[in-house]
Amino acid sequence: MTAVLDLSLDPGRPGVVVAAVHEALDGLAAVDDASDVSEAIVECERAIRRLEALKLRLVATAAASRAAQSSGHSSTGAWLASRTKAAHARCARDVKLASALESGLSATAEALDAGRVSSEHASVIADATAKLPDSLSPQQVATVEHRLVEKAHELDPVQLRRVARRALEAVERDRATVDAQENQLLVDEEAAALARTRLTLHDNGDGTTSGHFTVPTLAASMLRKVLDAMTSPRRGRLGATSAQVGDPAVRRDPAHDRGLAFAQVLEHLPTDRLHGKVAATVVVTLDLETLRGQLRAAGLDTGDLVSASEARRLACSAGLVPAVLGGDSQPLDLGRAKRFFTEAQRVAGATVHTSCAAEGCDVPYAWTEAHHRMPWSLGGTSDLRDQVPLCGFHHRRVHDPAFLHRYRPNGRLTFHRRT
Repeated sequence: MTAVLDLSLDPGRPGVVVAAVHEALDGLAAVDDASDVSEAIVECERAIRRLEALKLRLVATAAASRAAQSSGHSSTGAWLASRTKAAHARCARDVKLASALESGLSATAEALDAGRVSSEHASVIADATAKLPDSLSPQQVATVEHRLVEKAHELDPVQLRRVARRALEAVERDRATVDAQENQLLVDEEAAALARTRLTLHDNGDGTTSGHFTVPTLAASMLRKVLDAMTSPRRGRLGATSAQVGDPAVRRDPAHDRGLAFAQVLEHLPTDRLHGKVAATVVVTLDLETLRGQLRAAGLDTGDLVSASEARRLACSAGLVPAVLGGDSQPLDLGRAKRFFTEAQRVAGATVHTSCAAEGCDVPYAWTEAHHRMPWSLGGTSDLRDQVPLCGFHHRRVHDPAFLHRYRPNGRLTFHRRT
């Protein structure tokens, strides 16, 4: 059954269009046919994005007509929260984005109207263009916006935000200028992160304490590496008994596992030497010029970036290993002298890889395991060039006889089931 609403009287009014959507949804039959689920989900997401675009246009109209003031609200965001019963923070973001789209981001607004990008993508683009140098012409800003919209078709909002830090590349050929702009954005983000850093603890009165914290991404990366190492280790060799590795049929709760690991971390804090080495070692990749003072971002092996000044500040800490390109290093080619890759090779690998080597996998390098490109049993070596970082899932898959794997020219692996 398909519900149809007669729009012939006034099809252009937003309220009439939205009413038609509601009526069509009310008449939808039960979703029990899996044959077209994939395409339907994609089109459903596109429709949601188009409705988000419509809502943002309506919010912009409400702001222009001063609907908030006429109804006694302090701001359009407060008015929107009152009308929709949505969170105030979200409504404030919607008002900000609606204003940005109305004030010149025509390419972004058009892509959002068509459902090609989401409101999260649009927020990233609006934020990135607002932080461009004031010296750029309107045409240059439009060029940057178009480039980001193109990227938004390929990337999720988190990936787009990382790319957007270097959005100036679309109109600036001097790499040093782009590097300096990216570094300044990171400096600003780090300063804002420090200002927002908080920790609250609440005794629940039942033997537990709940807390909430906001910390800079670098500190969170260190904590995450510790907790991941404690909650996701290999617990036994292939074929080990359940007594050794646990029952694989028992479903684990990752949040519970992390909570137990966090409790262990707190119980073993070295309070007698808090100034010493921290438990997590984060690898920072930077070149010698950055270490000496050049304004260029440095990469973490967790996939994040830090500013040059932050990297130099941390370079003297035992909790961070600076992998300085162009400097002296430990021997990294071991041939067949050793069976396993060394810690030095793991560190060096962070200068080459940012994630799992499997095609399409974005698990950070810090969470991967070192795999021999040529198996040791077949004469492979433990040289750096033969180290392939794989996440736990893909490391198991590469050894699974039910699958074939192939290395692409870019070094990525693809998998195919054996026929």
